[in-house]
Amino acid sequence: MDYKNAGVDIEAGYQSVELMKQYVKETVRPEVLGGIGGFSGAFSIEKFKDMEKPTLVSGTDGVGTKIKLAFLMDKHDTVGIDCVAMCVNDIACAGGEPLFFLDYIACGKNQPTKIATIVKGVAEGCKQCGAALVGGETAEHPGLMPEDEYDLAGFAVGVVDEKDLITGADLKAGDVLLGIASSGVHSNGFSLVRKVFDMTKESLDTYYDELGKTLGEALITPTIIYVKALNSVKDAGVRIKACSHITGGGFYENVPRMLHDGVQAVIKKDSYEVPAIFKLLQKKGAIEEHVMYNTYNMGIGMILAVDSADVDKTMEAIRESGETGYIIGEIRDGERGVTLC
Repeated sequence: MDYKNAGVDIEAGYQSVELMKQYVKETVRPEVLGGIGGFSGAFSIEKFKDMEKPTLVSGTDGVGTKIKLAFLMDKHDTVGIDCVAMCVNDIACAGGEPLFFLDYIACGKNQPTKIATIVKGVAEGCKQCGAALVGGETAEHPGLMPEDEYDLAGFAVGVVDEKDLITGADLKAGDVLLGIASSGVHSNGFSLVRKVFDMTKESLDTYYDELGKTLGEALITPTIIYVKALNSVKDAGVRIKACSHITGGGFYENVPRMLHDGVQAVIKKDSYEVPAIFKLLQKKGAIEEHVMYNTYNMGIGMILAVDSADVDKTMEAIRESGETGYIIGEIRDGERGVTLC
């Protein structure tokens, strides 16, 4: 009896590392010390000494049950982007620059090519936000997970000068809310998605005219990483007063997190076109509108609050970053919360 007979293939682990090295190398930043394979990832903070009060910000998350879609479609090169996005978008919400990322993959059986494909997606997400993939872990769990399944989670660290932290502390009535478009469902609410649609190859391969693609293609679309867009706004000289990443809990849970007591957010639902995937989901599942806005991003992945004088400059910066922005509402005096009208 040996470890391999017990279900853990050490050699497959070595092969996975070799296959993923090419993708990891593409994410290296000048601050990264050493290479892949060590017991920890080393990252120099020398360049951040020029900040008045360099402050670390961090985020951790996974992909949720969207991972089941990857299994059904046998498509594993985009869930890594989702994983990175869920972590670094939260860091960007605080005004932070993502520095480095680590992933954790738990699998029933280590299939080196599949693992390397997952990490390829993680590396792509890191490249999109400028973070270095400095390490990770692939854990083989025979008997705990089916051989052809896996789970994926990640952890990111960023930096921001304390004076540049986005806290929402100085929000005031009259400030304007801008929304940046999402790419679709992103990585939240898939337990409900899987109840509404048949999760079969036939169902996922079904083409919908209103989507302009198959259902599977629409649902697997990776989460947008908003780091570049927020950096563009900052580089334009605009001070973002508050920021909310619209993830699980939709508008009703996430928007209040950017507010302080005494102000409320008022969002106009007709200020942008809700993407077809959400309309299809709501119709097929007979889901109440409140539930939709309390579960999904409904086409808006990030909400910014800026001074009314900075609206045009902010919208232009969002466009220059390659994303689509909308003026969706305003801040008013009142009880802390969000009103959709």
